[in-house]
Amino acid sequence: MADESVGGNNRTNAFVVSAQKRTMQKAAKQVGEGVLLGIGSFVAIIVLFIFYFVARDAVPFFQLRGFTEFFTSSNWSPADKPGTFGALAIIYGSLMVTLGSAMIAVPMGVTAAICLSDILPFSVRQYAKPVIEMLAAIPSVAFGFFALVVLAPLLQNNGGPMLMWAWWILVSPFLLLAVIVAADLLTNDIKDPTRRKQLHVTLLLLFALLSVFLLYKVGTLLSAIQIITGTNALNVSIILSFMALPTIVSVSEDALQAVGRDIREGSYALGATRAETIVKTILPAASSGILAAVILGIMRALGETMVVWMASGNSSHIPEPWFNYLEAVRTLTATIAGDMGEADQVTGSARYHVLFAMGLLLLVISFISNLVSERIVVRQRKILSGQ
Repeated sequence: MADESVGGNNRTNAFVVSAQKRTMQKAAKQVGEGVLLGIGSFVAIIVLFIFYFVARDAVPFFQLRGFTEFFTSSNWSPADKPGTFGALAIIYGSLMVTLGSAMIAVPMGVTAAICLSDILPFSVRQYAKPVIEMLAAIPSVAFGFFALVVLAPLLQNNGGPMLMWAWWILVSPFLLLAVIVAADLLTNDIKDPTRRKQLHVTLLLLFALLSVFLLYKVGTLLSAIQIITGTNALNVSIILSFMALPTIVSVSEDALQAVGRDIREGSYALGATRAETIVKTILPAASSGILAAVILGIMRALGETMVVWMASGNSSHIPEPWFNYLEAVRTLTATIAGDMGEADQVTGSARYHVLFAMGLLLLVISFISNLVSERIVVRQRKILSGQ
């Protein structure tokens, strides 16, 4: 009886200890979740406070001057009496250099990520990726000095030949890759090996001749261009593209690596070529990550200040024609940085509040871009999962 009593007490004690452990684990879990929730909420609250304080000083401008002048007029003369605050040309300048940098950085970044992930040997990737990511560590003011002191004189004195060589050097690899991929895709369905090889060679030669003709004709046209000033939208777009490149390459390459070797091996096992595996399997599977990389890169270019302030020319007008990247432009960030020192002396005036209106516009553009990208990512995931 004594032994049974001792055994019962031991089981009771063990049950009590186990219950206490479960209670402590549950409490620790709740504390951990609460801490993580608090950190996440703190970040969200900071973003809301930024929106609030910027909007608080932006709304008085629209109350004083309305929306029409700000969004429809390109006459920017804040120091005049009375001042004019048409920001259309400035908004267009920001969108122009951002789009220009995206047109350069996105193809280069995604292609570089594909090469690092699926084409280059691992030993080369170990050295290439850190070198690309080192661009992110260079201060923006250093990029600005390079654009102003080195690139601007080169564009002004040798703009035509530089554009020609840039066209040949940058576009040739993409055309070569496009020729190879197109020839593979067009001949893959042919069952006869001999006929497929003959057609493949024929298409390669045909596409190569067309590519050489395109490179020559466009290069000839570019070489005849005369650039009046080197501080222009093209200068800024080139530098911003290199500033956005590390983000696009790094995030895109991580997204491609996350696809996994099993999907690649499954595609190869079904008879797909490397080009088909990359185009039809890997890129669709990693599309959400690549899209996130592109959005981050574009936001990096849109929010840059020093480079556009130093090398854009700061001319508040819409280029003629509207797609002319060889003219000087002015951006929202450069205007805020350049005018805030003078506008701060007349706090409460329209000249002061219009700069906060520009800042609010930048925040809204970034917020909308993130929402759109999130919707696209969610939709793409549903499509890939078959929902």
